[in-house]
Amino acid sequence: MGKRLLIVSTLDSSQPFGAFTRPFYLGQYLTRYFDVFQIGLDCSSVKYAPSISIGSRNMKSYIQAIGKCIDEFCPDIIYAQETLPGLAALISLKLRKGYKPCLVLDFHTFSAYEYWMRLFSVANPFKEFVQCIKTYIAQGILIFSGIPIIAAGDAIPKLISQWYGRTPQQIYSIGNGVTEDLLNTELFLDKDPYQAFRPAKIVVLIAPKTFQFPSNDMSVLMTIEVAKYLENHQQKVHFVVIGRDNNDILAPIPSNISFLGFLPKREAFVNYVKYADIALLPFSKQAVAGGARNKALDYFASRKLVVSTPEGLRGLEEFRHLEHLLVTGYSTEEVANTVLDAASNIDKYQSLVDSAYTLIREKYSWNARAQNIAQILLKVSHS
Repeated sequence: MGKRLLIVSTLDSSQPFGAFTRPFYLGQYLTRYFDVFQIGLDCSSVKYAPSISIGSRNMKSYIQAIGKCIDEFCPDIIYAQETLPGLAALISLKLRKGYKPCLVLDFHTFSAYEYWMRLFSVANPFKEFVQCIKTYIAQGILIFSGIPIIAAGDAIPKLISQWYGRTPQQIYSIGNGVTEDLLNTELFLDKDPYQAFRPAKIVVLIAPKTFQFPSNDMSVLMTIEVAKYLENHQQKVHFVVIGRDNNDILAPIPSNISFLGFLPKREAFVNYVKYADIALLPFSKQAVAGGARNKALDYFASRKLVVSTPEGLRGLEEFRHLEHLLVTGYSTEEVANTVLDAASNIDKYQSLVDSAYTLIREKYSWNARAQNIAQILLKVSHS
């Protein structure tokens, strides 16, 4: 094998979605190009490479773990994803004399912007403002360090330019990918789990509880409102939420929506997504749904007809209304009417599903993403 690659992230195997997916799947495929070592919060799911689990978001613990890996693993490249791991890696290298590996950063999100956009829609805006300032300073330190950056989407370089008045000289946009189990549409291992709700079309929403960011909470509340609006059309539409239990919901629940809770087995998750008919991305402007990129790609890969608000596609501008999906407005009425139209005329929109799936296969597999990133890491390490 060639160069040694240390990946530092907030990978958390207890929450195998959202921010977990980028370091996990990239790490898995980057083993084809590098000797890989992973550092994360909980790396118990990382079977493809040696790893260290930090256990908490503690800067000192990250710095110590990185220092230990530099001494024992001797990486040629450190690939630090997200702000905390990036700062920890930068500090670790500043404290060292002599041998220093090449450092490359990865911005999965632009956190300051996300906190700012939600400032007036959360229960504690002061806390949100403090987080906005902290992440703005932290990401600013990384941006002005001059270290190469890989960004998960074209929107991040634009936001960096707007918020900091500069664009890093070395910044590369490589978005997220999708897994092979979703791309292989012929693999239907079980019976239709939604048989009890048929002949209604199943509209699925993936919305697990996530650390800090309330975007998924907002999407669940909007889905409940849309379901209420369409409650008289139960023979046509039934909503299913993956990642939440009924007891997570304080609002009255309409009869045309079901909550499956968190599905720990990957096979069950894939099965429930693949047997759905329509996939929903109901994010308000305030949600600033960076994590929606993962959901959208999963839906497209599973050959679902996607209904999304504009925010649900942030960072995925290559997918367009009436070419790959149906993009609706932000109001409950607009989302509901679009969902009802999709459920009533699903065959009419099959060409959108096919176009989105073709684009996903060509450009958005994790294998292809890892190959692109490997080329960047090798280029940067030789410069």
